[in-house]
Amino acid sequence: MSYTLHQNIEKNKFEVLVENHVAFVTYKLHKDEISFMHTEVPEELSGKGIGSFLAKNVLEYAKKNHLKVKPYCPFIKAYIDKHEEYQEISMFHKN
Repeated sequence: MSYTLHQNIEKNKFEVLVENHVAFVTYKLHKDEISFMHTEVPEELSGKGIGSFLAKNVLEYAKKNHLKVKPYCPFIKAYIDKHEEYQEISMFHKN
């Protein structure tokens, strides 16, 4: 199944709508940095890889826009720790 990421600028969220449920990542944008604050996937959507889809795509957004990442969200931080290609943009990653 393919998902589509939508940036809700008014609410500072990246969202994906699946089966009438919204999964999201909240963020704060500062000049050349983006802070990912919280990831939420409704229980009805758990186990479908939506959290990983969100993490990968918000990190790709940061990379594409040359933003340094502050992963305050533990889920996003864990995703970065497991995926070497995002560690260089994380301000919290220890090499």
